Amino acid sequence: MPSHIQSLSAFKMPPGFRGRPAMFVQFWWIVQATLFKCSPQVMYGWRRFILRLFGAKIGKSVIIRPSATITYPWKLSVGDYSWIGDDVMLYTLGEITIGNNAVVSQRSYLCTGSHDYTRPTFDIFAKPIHIQDESWLATNVFVGPGVTVGNGAVIGACSVVLKDVQPGMICAGNPLKVLRPRITHNDS
Repeated sequence: MPSHIQSLSAFKMPPGFRGRPAMFVQFWWIVQATLFKCSPQVMYGWRRFILRLFGAKIGKSVIIRPSATITYPWKLSVGDYSWIGDDVMLYTLGEITIGNNAVVSQRSYLCTGSHDYTRPTFDIFAKPIHIQDESWLATNVFVGPGVTVGNGAVIGACSVVLKDVQPGMICAGNPLKVLRPRITHNDS
């Protein structure tokens, strides 16, 4: 076995990786810990306003709970009428795009970044995540870097999504399995 499988003293953050200067990042984290997280639950407009001030693209009538965590809001885009639940983690080392009428339920974790464990320098990388229109991630879903969840897909509770999900499919599990197509009933 090599003497240095992992040497964290050699790790270097790539230039511009965060997308903003370090002081701006720290300012965001202070604002998030205070003005964002301490806001009353019903102040959805306030949280949309704060996120937009920090560069997020937030659509109309988006519901984001105060306990949600966004690493870098300038790498976040959320479409109209979408919901982000309690304790959701949007780990935006890379871009996260959430479409219109999409739901990311409580305690879900969207993780755009990781490390190259094959290199002793443990290089960091980021790949975008796309949650397309009318998709639903149920509670406690993990979505890994580079994944697209297709239009209208449903991901069951406690699932792990490491590969793209086709539109209109209901999937669940770890490893994720396609269960069946999503069938909707229009009340008219």
